[in-house]
Amino acid sequence: MPEPSKPLSIAVVGHTNAGKTSLLRTLTRDVKFGEVSSRPGTTRASQLAELRLDGRCALRFIDTPGLEDSVALLEYLHDLPGATRPERVAAFLAGPEARASFEQEAKVLRALSEMADAAMYVIDTREAPLPKHRAEIDILSGCGCPVMPVLNFMRSSESRSAQWHETLREGGLHARVEFDVVAPFIGGEQQLYGDLATLLPAQRERLNGVMQALARQEEQRRRSACRVIADALIDVAAMRRTLSSDEWNDEAQRAAFVRDFRTQVQARSRRAADELLSVYAFGADDAELAELPELSGRWEDDLFNPELLKQVGQRMGKGAVVGAALGAVVDVALAGLSLGAAASTGAVIGGVLSGGWRSAVRKIAGRLQGVQELTVENTVLALLAQRLLALTAALAQRGHAAQEKVPTLHDAHEGERLRLDDLKDARAHPEWERGRPGARAGSDGRRALESALVRELVAALEQRLQSAQKLQRAG
Repeated sequence: MPEPSKPLSIAVVGHTNAGKTSLLRTLTRDVKFGEVSSRPGTTRASQLAELRLDGRCALRFIDTPGLEDSVALLEYLHDLPGATRPERVAAFLAGPEARASFEQEAKVLRALSEMADAAMYVIDTREAPLPKHRAEIDILSGCGCPVMPVLNFMRSSESRSAQWHETLREGGLHARVEFDVVAPFIGGEQQLYGDLATLLPAQRERLNGVMQALARQEEQRRRSACRVIADALIDVAAMRRTLSSDEWNDEAQRAAFVRDFRTQVQARSRRAADELLSVYAFGADDAELAELPELSGRWEDDLFNPELLKQVGQRMGKGAVVGAALGAVVDVALAGLSLGAAASTGAVIGGVLSGGWRSAVRKIAGRLQGVQELTVENTVLALLAQRLLALTAALAQRGHAAQEKVPTLHDAHEGERLRLDDLKDARAHPEWERGRPGARAGSDGRRALESALVRELVAALEQRLQSAQKLQRAG
């Protein structure tokens, strides 16, 4: 057993192209570890990866090459001297064939016999159990190292999980874990390490510490993600752009003004999406994520799609999305935007009574000068919140080896309540928009609003993930 100060070493083994490197990308949240490809034999040498928690290495993984000719190796091992299987494996590693015909297999067995405290045997459940797989199980079991099967691709319609359960029982491997490296089950990591603790009872306390640290990290990621969304919503709600009446009455200037304002809103939305990717250790320029529909121009354009905004407005009016009842969008030219100069006198007085003296004075002065103010309507804010929440939920369930697009995300979530009317405070404070001249993003009022929004967003995100977990269990 390893020394208390030394991290556990886990060998990741399995047949060629079963998803070993993909598993390590997901467990270490490193999209750049190794090479993930559909080509067989992509990993040709053992590579090390670390799981770092609280600033230290908690687990060390050994990514091994794929087993290529297990049937022939098993026959060869049977003819070697030794009273036990571990002795025959040792004889093989000391012999000439470990550097010749079975060089790749020798790298795997050496990792199990000399370097690892346990092994994770990754299985592609889309393949039917074959003699080569049964030979692998026999060989791995003979290394004297605890082996835990990891059933991969369990969500695939082609998964043959029942056949694999029977095959593993026949091979004497009764402990196993189901873990989809592309779309892990919620809580799948904790279950994986919990099952590993069953194989390593002397290391249970240490592995329990790993599970607790992972749970803390996940909670921190969710709060950080919701803070990103809250910041974006406050910035967009505080956005206010002005144009003189003469310029507004010029059709070309008005169109350019509206187009520029929408571009700024879209840019802020995209920045929030990039920040969410960063929170979950994905990169906006990663090849696997470059074509995500939620990050494409179409996703951003949808923020101002009149028909979509009408649907959102109708849901808002029914109280299905936000607390305040609002009407549907009608003006196609200004879909999602409002003219501040048309604000009622009551709204100005309300701004004064709520302490927004500067905002009220500016509105009155602007009205007298015929200045038009353009702001974002709550329908756009609701749609933006829904999209960013949906993206966060998708990333929370996405493995770091995923190469397919994120599934189409729904705009709303059943039973979700977001009181976006709380953002009215941001509308009275254009100085709360980060990055603008004279911005006061660190004001007490903005911080208080952000904290309130984060609490609501965390609750909404938890609701989405709980629903996803129920679907996973049902499936």
